[in-house]
Amino acid sequence: MPKLFIVSLGCPKNLSDAEVMAGELAAAGWELTADEAGADAALVNTCAFLGSAVKESEDEIKRLLSLKARGKLSKVIVTGCLVEREKEKLAARFPGLDALVGIHALAKAAKAIEEGRNYILPGEGPLSSPRLKTRLTARHSAYLKIADGCDNRCAYCLIPSIRGPFRSKPVEALAEEARNLAASGAVEISLIAQDTTNYGKDLYGRPRLAWLLNELLLIKSVKWWRLMYVYPERLTSEVIEIMRANKAVCRYVDMPLQHVSDRILKRMNRASTEKSIKTKIAELRRAMPDIAIRTNFIVGFPGETNEDFSRLLGFVKKARLDSVGVFKYSREPGTAAAGFPGQVPEDVKEERAQALISAQSRVLDSVNADLKGKKLEVLMDSPLFGRSHREAPEIDGRVEVEQVKGGRPLKAGDLVKVRITGATGYLRRAVVLD
Repeated sequence: MPKLFIVSLGCPKNLSDAEVMAGELAAAGWELTADEAGADAALVNTCAFLGSAVKESEDEIKRLLSLKARGKLSKVIVTGCLVEREKEKLAARFPGLDALVGIHALAKAAKAIEEGRNYILPGEGPLSSPRLKTRLTARHSAYLKIADGCDNRCAYCLIPSIRGPFRSKPVEALAEEARNLAASGAVEISLIAQDTTNYGKDLYGRPRLAWLLNELLLIKSVKWWRLMYVYPERLTSEVIEIMRANKAVCRYVDMPLQHVSDRILKRMNRASTEKSIKTKIAELRRAMPDIAIRTNFIVGFPGETNEDFSRLLGFVKKARLDSVGVFKYSREPGTAAAGFPGQVPEDVKEERAQALISAQSRVLDSVNADLKGKKLEVLMDSPLFGRSHREAPEIDGRVEVEQVKGGRPLKAGDLVKVRITGATGYLRRAVVLD
């Protein structure tokens, strides 16, 4: 069997696409290998959300084409967001490529390699569950893509032009897909989409995330369901109550806020306000005092003044968020914000980013101090470390676990009760409880 090496760059949504293509390729007779040196062909699933991601994707394409030129690979295939962003121009820039596959043509991956033909198709109709899928994550943890595309039209973002309009998978199809993931060994499933809280609006006339969660909770072998990409203005009281009432839904939300200054949020074309953000965080913490909240912020958005940034900095100091990603605004051609006046100099962006990171670091010291001595459940990712409900896979930190002397050896996929003994930054340390 010919061997194929897959590189998937970018977010978990991209990795989910790579799993679909891996399933199609395995069914077509390709043996998937993690050993690049022994591969006959390579597939790179690209990210193109930011200029830095485009560069990373292009560097990987160049590296693989260099291997092909030296006879170490027979074929190089490029898929993913960079294909959608550049389409046929990508093949013209990299003439050594054997095929391009767009994000709406995942099922054509094997055919594209066999025929040496590009498949870049429009995204139309409801999103369907994949016919085939080969897991590329750890056996005990999986991603379930519930929707794709986006209708939000944030001024800084290319996703709608790359992935198209928001499209959901039907509830019944997702329940079946989740059962298959559970049967393959997943005890943790993270729900992913560009906006999980908008799930179902295109199919059912209004968001139906609560209905989906209730159907998924019937799958008892899955111990943790995790919500990613939650928009605060669409996180309903009904969903919050399901989280509060069901131990199997992690008390964790990944809630991309981007800013808190009303003026900047409006320029970003975000639906949130500083007041609505604070109200939603308060509602979550009233319902679940132990909830972990992760977010991202953009500094240096066009027109951001010292006053705007001061509001954001003050918010971070007071909000006690559990995990914060800080991004300097990237001026992306094709976005509305690229043409905005008041572009912020790079040195100012860097200064503001460092100030925000420093403020969050001090918040984290306080959060970690409060965690010391707490008892938590940890899902082991290896015999030595794992994650509590507070840490999403591949994104947040981890918990290093010290085993009880003479206790049974731990392995990936085990759920164990621990007591937190210390923490530094996003690394926590714990001891297993008898």
